[in-house]
This record gives sequence, structure tokens and C-alpha cells, in this order.
Amino acid sequence: MSPGHPDPAADSGDGETGAATPLLEMRSVNAHYGAVHALVDVDLAIYEGELVCLLGGNASGKSTTLKTLLGMLNPTSGEVVLDGEVVNDQPTSYRVARGVTMVPENRRLFKRLTVRENLDLGAYLRSDSDQIAVDMERIFELFPRVKERLTQKAGTLSGGEQQMVAIGRALMADPRVLLMDEPSMGLAPALVQQNFELIQQIHEAGLTVFMVEQNANMALSIADRGWVLQTGRVVLDDTAENLLAHPDLQASYLGTAEQ
Repeated sequence: MSPGHPDPAADSGDGETGAATPLLEMRSVNAHYGAVHALVDVDLAIYEGELVCLLGGNASGKSTTLKTLLGMLNPTSGEVVLDGEVVNDQPTSYRVARGVTMVPENRRLFKRLTVRENLDLGAYLRSDSDQIAVDMERIFELFPRVKERLTQKAGTLSGGEQQMVAIGRALMADPRVLLMDEPSMGLAPALVQQNFELIQQIHEAGLTVFMVEQNANMALSIADRGWVLQTGRVVLDDTAENLLAHPDLQASYLGTAEQ
């Protein structure tokens, strides 16, 4: 754990006085696509100020976890809890307004819109225009290249530049927790290291980050904690340091670039 981050073990989940309250949580969540059991009794707890990662191969349930947290998929049983509130019945827009925002896989920019228009869309649920302007300037400080490209169509940018815009668009929602779906996917190898440095920089500025990633080595190098999913079940749950040294994880994921 990084200094100052709450110890997840302090929250036993039984409501004891003094236990830390997760910012975002899944409690015994099951999810299905028809007859396919995609998530099986998944428990996750993300605490304010953490950078945590969810690892796993294809069809492990990583993307389903994000969809369930965001309200794009309703669990068949269990609870999604946002800052102490069960939000199973709340739509995605409610969760975004409460501070949950995602940088989607492959960035998903509106390619025919300009960079500025894409950034503005990130703040579509906000009405605090003065603070929106302040946040836009912070994006420019974080990503000077984005400011240089404001009037360009997003589809004309390089992969690395598009990733900056996608992160900036998410930050314009003023999130409390930033979900990231495979942030290294589609990037040239030379840009992967730079991308993870950006994620670490955002986290060090005070933002809680939950990252879904197949590049276990890179993700764990900057994370506080992590989970490993396998066919919808959490099979490992530990600090990043311990997961990096875990023989099962080393055998299955570390040192690979499995996509």
C-alpha cells in the first residue's frame, strides 16, 4: 500500500464502527449474459485515494465488471455500492453525476468532432461553468499536446494523443473515481510506458483510479492493490507487491503481452 492509503483489511464489511468505507464496491455480485454466468460472487472494494487494478485474460469478466459498476449491466444478484449507497437500480447517468467516470477501451472518441468538442462532452452533466473552465485549464497543464490540437478533428490524432484526449474528457466530468478499460490497448509499445506514467501522475494528483488491464506487469508496477479474475471469479486479491511475486500470476500473466 502507498503511504496514507487506507488498509482495505480495516473494512470487514460487517459495519463495525471505525471501519473505512469504500468509495466504490461490489458485494457478492453475480452477472449473466443469458445463460452465461459472467461474474460469480465477485467482491471488490475501491478506497478513496487508491490506484487499484483488475487483471485477467480474455473472457475473464473484466469488461463485465466495469459495465456492472457503471450501470450498463444490472447484476442478477449482489450489490453495487457507491459511497455507501446501493445503486443497483440507478442508471449510468446517476453514477457519473455521483463521480464515477470511465476511459473506455480503444478511447472511443467522437472522431468527427474537434478535440475541444470531445472535452466539452465530458462535462455534459455539469452546470458549474466557472469550475469547468478551471478544469479545462488543468487538462491543458497536464496534456500540453491536447491544447495544441484543440481545433483538430479527434480522428486525425495519433493513438497517444487520442488517449490523452480520452483521459482529459473523463477528467472533465470531475470524477471521484476514474475507471480505465485496457488503457494500454492499441498503443504502440513505445507509448505504453508513457501512458502508465500519465495514469500514475493523475493518481498522484489525488484521483482514485480503478484500472482494468491485461498488461499485468505494467499495471502492478504503479498500483497499490490488485485482483485477478478467471472465468468470472476473483482468484487472487492482494497488494501489488505481493501479486508481482505470486508464482501463479508469474506463470500466467507476467512477462506476457497477451491480448
